[in-house]
Amino acid sequence: MKSVSILGSTGSIGTQTLDVIRQNGDVNVSALAVNSNIELLHKQILEFSPAMVCVYSEEKAKELSGILKEEGIKCEVTSGMEGLIACACLDEVDIVVTAFVGMIGIRPTLEAINAGKDIALANKETLVTAGHLIMPLAKERNVKILPVDSEHSAIFQCLQGAQGNRPAKILLTASGGPFRGKKRSELVNIRPEDALKHPNWSMGRKITIDSSTMVNKGLEVMEAKWLFDVGPDDIEVVIQPQSIIHSMIEFTDGAVIAQMGVPDMKLPIQYALYYPERRERTAERLDFSKLSSIVIDKPDNENFPALSLAYEAIRTGGSLPTVYNAVNEIAVDKFLKGSIGYLDITEMIAKAMDSHKLIMNPSLPEILELENKLKHDLSGFSTR
Repeated sequence: MKSVSILGSTGSIGTQTLDVIRQNGDVNVSALAVNSNIELLHKQILEFSPAMVCVYSEEKAKELSGILKEEGIKCEVTSGMEGLIACACLDEVDIVVTAFVGMIGIRPTLEAINAGKDIALANKETLVTAGHLIMPLAKERNVKILPVDSEHSAIFQCLQGAQGNRPAKILLTASGGPFRGKKRSELVNIRPEDALKHPNWSMGRKITIDSSTMVNKGLEVMEAKWLFDVGPDDIEVVIQPQSIIHSMIEFTDGAVIAQMGVPDMKLPIQYALYYPERRERTAERLDFSKLSSIVIDKPDNENFPALSLAYEAIRTGGSLPTVYNAVNEIAVDKFLKGSIGYLDITEMIAKAMDSHKLIMNPSLPEILELENKLKHDLSGFSTR
């Protein structure tokens, strides 16, 4: 029986991964890791009986440990980064689902690859900031990097029918988010509750905001470059507002292969867990008899400049993608807390990129040091 460790088990991807495991019934959950949500983690422990869990918050880890001891439940409770790494590298684990949001996922992913674990990758920041470290190491250790993002999973699925032929172009789809068609003047007074209303997908708060600004698609362009070993000019973003086409690949002869389906994250999660096998799923199917048209449009880079900034970052390379990613994390957090406006998110990214002194081929310590410096420098920034 395959054994899994889920880093971020109480988030959107983590809970859906456990739904997939629950429905199939033939994957052992060996380790679970969360930030601080011990209430939901406790329920997951009771149901799935992992050998180890990590609560990143040391205080919450002690609280959970006391609860489990009172109940007589045997489960090793760890905390902090060392706990995350321990959960990722547990001997019996075959595959690690990296579902944490943010750069916190980089070190556990690197350590899991070093330990020979396959990676079901849902943490964009890992490849965005450290793809030059992750992909060569995965190749050296003969580890599979299996994408969980719906778009990257779609490309990966399309490539299974390529018979070794490299695509001439990757067509990465985007819904356009809740503000598609709006001008910048209409976005000035956008509130967090407005930006959190995605038209098609149910996702975590940070990713939902990223989708509305098009930062999420910018991060996915960077991720696709590393996952599929292509240049940024070989990746074209197209707007598909119905989220029916999840992405496509185009070959040199002009043939295009698309992966289609209803918007449902459990499909790419299940595909990553059971690859190359496809499992039966009792879920909604795409009904072509009810589909009158498929809409395709171009990105609006004038009113949503985050995508253009992402292409600039990946073309320049080095430490610039880390700046793009880290400043966005900081800005989204500030926007959700009400200390900056909606348009300030991309403006903060642009200004930070303009003033950054580039580091080519940054090491992991340099990447993490840069993130910490940016957090420190921008900690007091506010426009409200």
